[in-house]
Amino acid sequence: MTRAAILTSHVSTGSAVSSDVLGMRSALEKGGTDARVYAESSDLHEPKTWPLSEIEDFLKDRDDILIYHHSIGWNPALGLLQGLKCKTVIKYHNITPPSFFSGISAWHEESCRTGREQLQAIVDAGCDLYLSDSDYNQQELLAAGANELRCFVVPPFHEIDRLQSLDADLGTLDQYRDGRAIVLSVSRVAPHKGHADLIEAFAGYHHYHNQNSRLLIVGREEEAFAAHSQRLREMVPFLLLEDAVAFTGEISDAALRACYLLASVFVSPSKHEGFCLPLVEAMAAKVPIISYDSAAIPETVGAAGIVLQDRGAELMAESINLLIKDEAMNVQMGIAGRRRYERHFATSSIETKFLRALGNLN
Repeated sequence: MTRAAILTSHVSTGSAVSSDVLGMRSALEKGGTDARVYAESSDLHEPKTWPLSEIEDFLKDRDDILIYHHSIGWNPALGLLQGLKCKTVIKYHNITPPSFFSGISAWHEESCRTGREQLQAIVDAGCDLYLSDSDYNQQELLAAGANELRCFVVPPFHEIDRLQSLDADLGTLDQYRDGRAIVLSVSRVAPHKGHADLIEAFAGYHHYHNQNSRLLIVGREEEAFAAHSQRLREMVPFLLLEDAVAFTGEISDAALRACYLLASVFVSPSKHEGFCLPLVEAMAAKVPIISYDSAAIPETVGAAGIVLQDRGAELMAESINLLIKDEAMNVQMGIAGRRRYERHFATSSIETKFLRALGNLN
C-alpha cells in the first residue's frame, strides 16, 4: 500500500490550511492510500496528528509521498524535502507579503518574509509536483522557476458541506433578525484584510442609502493585532455607526451558518488573498458577493459576483445598495454563485482535480 504523509506546521479548527490538509487525507484514504497528517503542533484530537520525528519511519519507499503545505516560514520542511527519498509534492497556499505587518507584528512580518524566501528554496529543491490553490499562486511558483509541466491548480478542500448541513444557531438568528439589511464579511481581523475600507464603505451605504442596515464583521481577532483591531473599533463611533456595526469575533459553525442565512450581501474588502475560502462559503449559501480586485479574488469569484477595480468607498457603497435594493439581481447572483460552487468548488470536483494531479507522479 502506498503511504502519504501530509505535512504542515500546525493543525487547528477554523483554519483553511488545516481543512485542506484533512480533505487531502480523506481523499487519499478513499483511494486506498495509508495517509497520515504530520505537524509540529495540533489542536485536534481526531484525526491523529503524528510528530515530525516519526515521519522518516513512515515514508520508507521511493513510491511513498510527502505533501508539504507551504503557508508560512517553517524551517523543518526544507530539511525533510531535501532529505527524504520519497516523492515530494508542494501545496502552495500563498504567503501574505510581510509589508502588511510592518510596524504591527514583528513575528508575522518575519515569518512571512522567511516563507517567501523559502519559496525559492522549495522550487530549487526540484519537487515532483507543485500544486497551488489558484492560478495566482501558481504564477508565483513559475516566476521562481518551477517546471510548468509539474504545476497544477487544485482548489483547497473545505468543510462547506458540513457547514451547510448544520442547524443555524437560534441565538444568532434572534439577535440579528430584526428587519435590517445585513452586510456580512467573514475573515480573521488582520492588517491585509481591508476592514478599514469596508467600514468606510458601509458608512456611505448606511448613511446615504439605507439606515436600516447592519454590518457583521465575523472572524478571529489575534492579540498580535490588538492595536489594529482597536483602530477599527475607533472608526465606528467616529463614523456614527455605533448601533450598526458588530464585531462578532470567532464564532461557532452553527452561528456562522446563521450569519450566512441572514446576510443580504457578502463583502470581501481584502487586499491580498491566495484563494479566499469565505467567498466560496458565500457562493454555497447563495449570498451575492461584492469584492475588490485583489490578488486571487477575481479568479475565485469568476462571474458569480461584482469585482470592483476601484477601492473607492463610494463605489462600494453604491454596489452594496444596488444588490440589496434590486431583489431580482440579488437572487440571480446568489444562484450564479451556487452554480459556480457546484461546478468548481464542490468536494467531489476538488477530489477529482487533486487525484488527477497526483496521477502525474512518476
